[in-house]
Amino acid sequence: MDIATSGGSGPGSSRKRKSPRVSLRAEVQLRRSGKSNYVVTVHDVSPEGCKLEFVERPRLDETVWVKFDKLDAIEASVCWIKGSDAGIEFVRPIYGPVFDVLVSRLSGAG
Repeated sequence: MDIATSGGSGPGSSRKRKSPRVSLRAEVQLRRSGKSNYVVTVHDVSPEGCKLEFVERPRLDETVWVKFDKLDAIEASVCWIKGSDAGIEFVRPIYGPVFDVLVSRLSGAG
């Protein structure tokens, strides 16, 4: 399992990450306010957020909900956008032991 050690929160950012990102590729459900759920690809994840490949370009600071298999939907905010990829920050970080199980499941799915 690859762990990206980028120091920023997104492309061109100088903000320090709270946790390393775990690189993986899996599908998750995404819901935007007022829209139906649809499937998107997650490229990396940390307890504080993840990088998603959006079907429709989101807006900065837009609120979205990510639904990982076997977890409740997680509220998040779009914090950067580059092409069809966007970084989202979870409103509440994923609890450590739950995150470890999630990564194990997602790594097997990709």
